[in-house]
Amino acid sequence: MLDFLLTSDAIMALLTLTFLEIILGIDNIVFISIAANKLPEHQRAKATNIGLILAMVQRIILLFFVSFLISLSEPFYIFENSWLHLALSWQGIILFAGGLFLIYKSTSEIREKVETPSHDEDAVKGKKIKSLSQAIVQIIIIDFIFSIDSILTAVGMTNGLSSNHNYNLVLMIIAVVISIIIMIVFANPIRKFIDAHPSIQMLGLAFLILIGFMLITEAAHLSHTSVFGNEVGAIPKGYLYFAIAFSLFVEFLNYRITRNKKP
Repeated sequence: MLDFLLTSDAIMALLTLTFLEIILGIDNIVFISIAANKLPEHQRAKATNIGLILAMVQRIILLFFVSFLISLSEPFYIFENSWLHLALSWQGIILFAGGLFLIYKSTSEIREKVETPSHDEDAVKGKKIKSLSQAIVQIIIIDFIFSIDSILTAVGMTNGLSSNHNYNLVLMIIAVVISIIIMIVFANPIRKFIDAHPSIQMLGLAFLILIGFMLITEAAHLSHTSVFGNEVGAIPKGYLYFAIAFSLFVEFLNYRITRNKKP
């Protein structure tokens, strides 16, 4: 286990996944804050921390469930004709559906942030909360909605790193725990930084499109899909790491240029 966690691929996946989990968790922090702010001031911090801890537990449970489905790699149906061949398995179906969901979720989020940036905040503000228990229930519901893309991102970043699914699961859990701890400790500074630099969150959503596309191609590869005799290959994760690192480097340069121009 330790040998796997210390490999360069596992370390890169852990760093990238932790970063993406934090970026994807920003909206979660905002909505949790809105729900908690409806309580008396002495209960707000308690509601936020309990909500984030329950969010972590909820995501770990979902990771176990999704990881179990991903382990079902034996094909249960083989389709073949003159130009198409594929062997359907639950692993392929989950990855394919997850990829489609990530692409849909990220593109719709980008459109919503451009056209109606306060839509989700207004929806949360409209819900009545009178007690700590009501706030926590509301936070759990909010987090469940935001957990799905987080879990699918974790699967996309770790699937195929190790033939042992338990190793990949441990890596995903470590990334989720680290990201939640960082959000608990640095929630407000991170939120303020993202508010001041919204392009960072746009980058995170754009990365989801890449990960979604990678999940779809990986599903096709694992299903041994071939079209007109040409089998679909897997996209090496190194390409994804390079795209993310290069985009962040460009964003960093843009940040430095903008800051230096300020009087």
